[in-house]
Amino acid sequence: MISEFTIFAEIKPGHADALRKDLATLSGGKDDERARAALHEIGTLHEGRHVIFDNDTRFMFCSSFDGSWDTYIDDFAKTVMGDRFSTIFAHCEGFPGIHDPGVKDWFVARQEPAGLFITSCPDLTMQQIWKDQRVDEAFEEVLDTPEFRAALENPANAGLVSTPAFQKLLEEASV
Repeated sequence: MISEFTIFAEIKPGHADALRKDLATLSGGKDDERARAALHEIGTLHEGRHVIFDNDTRFMFCSSFDGSWDTYIDDFAKTVMGDRFSTIFAHCEGFPGIHDPGVKDWFVARQEPAGLFITSCPDLTMQQIWKDQRVDEAFEEVLDTPEFRAALENPANAGLVSTPAFQKLLEEASV
């Protein structure tokens, strides 16, 4: 379910400091809430990394995501994240812009598949991870209520409470 994407690009001469500045600005600036909303809208990005290397001459972008590469690129282009991609990759040689019809060819020409790609949760999409997080938060809230404690102690619930599945649930919640 999870795919990886790695590209290596040449940084335009004299652009490394400007690229660093843009990366720093985009990593926590005033636009951060819009970016997080866009990432939720896209709903497939697990993580991304930007690295300047080789004495400020090369740039690497790596990410992992759910679904197809074409959809991933198309989805980014439709949100504020596309503008961020354009800002960052504008410092790279030949980048045509995220909305240019040739942008996918530009990425493919600079893409290198990972020799080995490992993820700790290969079967979980971001949507599933976010759902699990929401369920966990809701369950934690329930655990903290006096009503839940009373339900555990109610003899009418003894059959449910004593099941291995329910005991496992309580055990996992206490970790």
